[in-house]
Amino acid sequence: MTPISITLLLLLVAIILFASEKLPVDVIGLILVIALVLTNVLSVQEAVSGFGNDVVITIAGLFLLVGGLIRTGIVDLIGRRLHRIAGDNEFVLTALIMTTAAVSASVLKNTTTTAMFLPVIIGLAAKAKIAPSKLLMPLAFGAILGGSTTLIGTSTNLAVSGAIVRYGQPPFSMFELTTVGVITFASGMIYMLFFGRRMLPNRGGGESLTEQYRMREYISELIVLPESPLVGKTLEEANIGTEMDLSVLGIIRMGERIIAPLPTERIQRRDSLIVEGTIADIIRVKEQAGIEIEADFMLNDVVLEGGSVELFEVMIMRDSQFVGQTLKSLKFRQRYNLTVLAINRHGDTIINKLSSVMLRFGDVLLVQGRRADVEALVSERELLLLEDLSQGNFRIEKRKWAIAAFATFLTLSLAKLVTGYEVPLAVAVLIGVLVLLATKTIRYAEMYPLIDFRLLVLIASMMSFGVAMEKTGADAYLAGLITDNLGNFGPMGILAGFFALTVFLTQPMSNQAAALVVLPVAVKTAISLGLNPRTFIVAVTYAASFSFITPLEPACVLVYTPGRYKFIDFVKIGSVLTVIVFIVAMLLVPVFWPL
Repeated sequence: MTPISITLLLLLVAIILFASEKLPVDVIGLILVIALVLTNVLSVQEAVSGFGNDVVITIAGLFLLVGGLIRTGIVDLIGRRLHRIAGDNEFVLTALIMTTAAVSASVLKNTTTTAMFLPVIIGLAAKAKIAPSKLLMPLAFGAILGGSTTLIGTSTNLAVSGAIVRYGQPPFSMFELTTVGVITFASGMIYMLFFGRRMLPNRGGGESLTEQYRMREYISELIVLPESPLVGKTLEEANIGTEMDLSVLGIIRMGERIIAPLPTERIQRRDSLIVEGTIADIIRVKEQAGIEIEADFMLNDVVLEGGSVELFEVMIMRDSQFVGQTLKSLKFRQRYNLTVLAINRHGDTIINKLSSVMLRFGDVLLVQGRRADVEALVSERELLLLEDLSQGNFRIEKRKWAIAAFATFLTLSLAKLVTGYEVPLAVAVLIGVLVLLATKTIRYAEMYPLIDFRLLVLIASMMSFGVAMEKTGADAYLAGLITDNLGNFGPMGILAGFFALTVFLTQPMSNQAAALVVLPVAVKTAISLGLNPRTFIVAVTYAASFSFITPLEPACVLVYTPGRYKFIDFVKIGSVLTVIVFIVAMLLVPVFWPL
C-alpha cells in the first residue's frame, strides 16, 4: 500500500473508533500515532512532534487558570445573581442564561461553563417554578456559541491556532474570531428566544425525586415476622443483598426510623425494612425469609431521608474513574458509604440489577447518603452534584488573586497591541499560573487533577496526524477530490462544503479531532484554487465549534439527562440553529477574511 492509502485508511479507522466510543479518545489518538510509526509513514520524531507543540502547554495552563476561577466560586457567584435580576420571567431568564453562559465560555471554555452553571440553573428553575428542560438547553447552546468568540473560548480554537503555523499562517490573535462570533451568538440567541424556546419540552421539576425516577414499584416495606430466621442477625449476616437481591434502605423500629443502616445493624422482631428490589424477588424469598409485604406502604422522599441522610442527584463527569466501571467493581456502597437507588441515562431510568450496569459519562445517579460523603466525591471531580453547593466549598478569600491571575494572562497576551512586544501565549498563561501558585489560590497538589490530559493527548496526536496528511500528500489528494466535485459551485460552494463536512464530523468525533482532520485538506484546497487559506481555516474553526444537532457534544451531554431531553429534541431545535449559524458564517467569514 502507498503512504497515502495507509494514511487515509488510518483516518477511516480513527473515525469509526471515535464514532463507536468503544475506546477513550486519547487512546485512539495514541493508537493512530503508533500505527503511523509502525507503517513507516512517520518517523518517531515526526510522530511525537504534536506533543511538543506550545499549544499543549497553553491549554494545560488554561485549565489551571479556569480552576482558580472555579475554586474561588466566581462563576457560582454570577449564577446566583441571575434569579435576582430576572425573577420568574422565563423569557428574561433564558436571555440572561444564554448571555452569561456565552460571556463565561469565552474565557472558561463551553464544557466548563456548562458544568459550573448546571446545578445553579437547576436551582433557578425550581425557584422560578420553571421546568429545567426550558433552561438547560439554552445554557448549553449559549456556552457553545460563546466559546467561538475568542481564541481561548474552546480548545478547538487553540488547537487550530497552533496547527496553522505549519502552513505558514500566523496563529489567531486573542480576539480575531470575536466579531463574527458575537454576531453568530446574537443570531442564535434570537432564534432560541423567539422560536427554539417554544419547541423546548416541558419536563422535569415539581415532582419529588422518588416520583421522577418512578420508584414506587421497586421500593417496598417488609415486616419481619417473629419467627423469621432473620431475627437477631446483622444486615451483613442476613445476606439480604447477595442472596435476595434486595437493598435495605431503612428500618422502622417502634416508630423510629433508621435511615441507611450500617451492615452491623441487627434485625429485630417486627422491624419494618424499607427495601429496594423487584416484587418478583420479594415474593421469591418471602416465605423462607419470614417476611410480609406491607400493603399500605406509601413511598415519598421523606421515607428515605432522615437525620444526616438525604437523597441526591449526581452526574458522572467525563474524566471520572467511575466511567466504564460497575457499582459492583467499584464496591461503591462499601467504599463511599452511599447507596445508588437508580440510574437515569438519557431519559431511561434503570433500577433493576444496578450493580452490573456499566457507568457512562452523563449518567445521573439517585443516591442515598450523607452530604459530606457526596461532596467529597464532588470535590475530587468524580461527580457533579445537581444542586447548589454550599459557599463553604469555595475559597472566597482568594477571589481577587484568581481574577488577578487571569487578568495577568490576558494583559500579557495582548501586550503587542500596546507595547509592540509579543509575549508568547504559552509564556503568558504560565505566568498567570505562577500567580495562582504563589498566592495558594491553587495548591500544588491540585495542579495535575485540574488538567484534562486526555484532551491534551488527543490534540497532540491529531496534530501529528496532520503532519502525516501533509507528508504523504493525502491532504492534496482529498483536496483534489473536493475540487473536482465541488469546483462547479465556485469558491463559496467549496467553502460551504468544508463547513458542512466539519459539522458532520463533529457528530461522531470530538470537535478538536474533526477540525484537525479537515484543516490540512481545506488549506491545500484553498492554495490549489488560488484562494485565501485563512478564510477556509476560520470557516473550519467555526464549524467545529457549532455542534448542536445531537447531544454528543460534551456541553450537551451534561444537560441531556438533567433536562429529561430526548434525542429528537436536539435534532429538532439544533438542526435549525445549525442552519442559522451556517448562513451567518457563510455571509460574514468571506467579508472579514476575503477569499
